[in-house]
Amino acid sequence: MHDVVVYSRKGCHLCDVVKDTLAQVQGEADFAWREVDIDADPELRLKYNDEVPVVFIDGRKAFKYHMEGRQFLRALAGRG
Repeated sequence: MHDVVVYSRKGCHLCDVVKDTLAQVQGEADFAWREVDIDADPELRLKYNDEVPVVFIDGRKAFKYHMEGRQFLRALAGRG
């Protein structure tokens, strides 16, 4: 199972779109995802403040700002 992390923040429209996309494709591949609010951690806020949402697959940055479902599934397959 792949580990997917979405670094995001409250009130971020692009973050909501990425999370909705992950929810839509969840049944199509073997992955679990979780959200991390960068504003809850000063280090993460410094690191990702201008990049959210940032999507990591298995510990490697895969997307920032935008992500389509098919792009995500291709990236996930490439990490197999």
